Amino acid sequence: MTSELIYKYLSNEASEQEVEQLFEWIEASEENKKQFIILKKTWALTALSGTISREVPVVALQPKNKIRTYFKYAAILVVLFGLGKLAFYFNERTTVSKEIVLELGDGRLEFFTEKNLNTLVNDKGELVARKFPDQIVYFGKVQDKDVLYNTLKIPYGKTFKLKLSDGTLVSLNSGTTLRYPEQFGINGKRNVYLTGEAFFEVAKDKQHPFIVHSDQTEIEVLGTRFNVSAYPEDKTVSSVLVEGSIKMSEKENPLNTVLLKPSQMAIWQNQSKKITTKNVETSFYEAWTQGELAFNNTPFSTITKIIERTYDVEIINENAVLAKQNFTGSIKISESSVENILDLLKRDTPFNYSIEQKTITITPIFHN
Repeated sequence: MTSELIYKYLSNEASEQEVEQLFEWIEASEENKKQFIILKKTWALTALSGTISREVPVVALQPKNKIRTYFKYAAILVVLFGLGKLAFYFNERTTVSKEIVLELGDGRLEFFTEKNLNTLVNDKGELVARKFPDQIVYFGKVQDKDVLYNTLKIPYGKTFKLKLSDGTLVSLNSGTTLRYPEQFGINGKRNVYLTGEAFFEVAKDKQHPFIVHSDQTEIEVLGTRFNVSAYPEDKTVSSVLVEGSIKMSEKENPLNTVLLKPSQMAIWQNQSKKITTKNVETSFYEAWTQGELAFNNTPFSTITKIIERTYDVEIINENAVLAKQNFTGSIKISESSVENILDLLKRDTPFNYSIEQKTITITPIFHN
């Protein structure tokens, strides 16, 4: 029964009650945590590697697709194939959790629920951070040895805040993954790795530049406030500078770089490998950190993506006229539902919509 529940969770098919049940089971003992990690990594390897062996099923756990792959000697495969790295590779590309999950550098998982608020300790038993319902706060220490990286995943429908050990504040938007050091090293640069969207308020440290790695770009700062949006489906990386200065560069070609001034946006195009800049009103790019959705002549296709991430829904637009429209305005997330937002948009460009579970279908008024 537990294996079946874990499979449903990893396949994003578990109900909220089932997710809560699974988290309680995981937190019940260290043995349960270890078992979950093994099943999670096995499932990740199954999805990545195709068929390996069909002789002896180790667990009653199968991927969502048609491939029914079984594993012989799963423990050996964990060692030989480096499942820790493969699981990270998989997690970077698939949003499967309905809860905020922190994957520690040693493979342990921490979950953020009202029933599971505690402290984080390192392998020496030293306190390194405190967990809260909507944020995690690390303490200001530096490492004089290898830096250990943690990975924080924020699902659709949620946002989260993070205070890094150097004092840098990071607001994470829905559908975002951030890989960062548990403690920054005493030497070198402060490196973090972003997929999704985050707003950074970087602690000043001239000796240790802060670098955000995202897709094929690097954004380097010393101390500043800026927003980065790098969702894979957008095929772009954009950064809006609010305060200070930042430099966006192409990883493989450092000469392809731009320096931003406050109120400027840099946009990296994956296909052309070009970086363009323009002046913007920064308040529209800070609004989400204050619990608002703000649009400034924003295409409807972009708005639907934002609504999908914010409210954890799927939107199918069959209205060609609406797809060409742009909208301006702001909405308080906590005071609005998806229906409220769609009803507001209808006032400008009339359309019909229907909702079935979490899927919203938009059609023209005279749709047959």
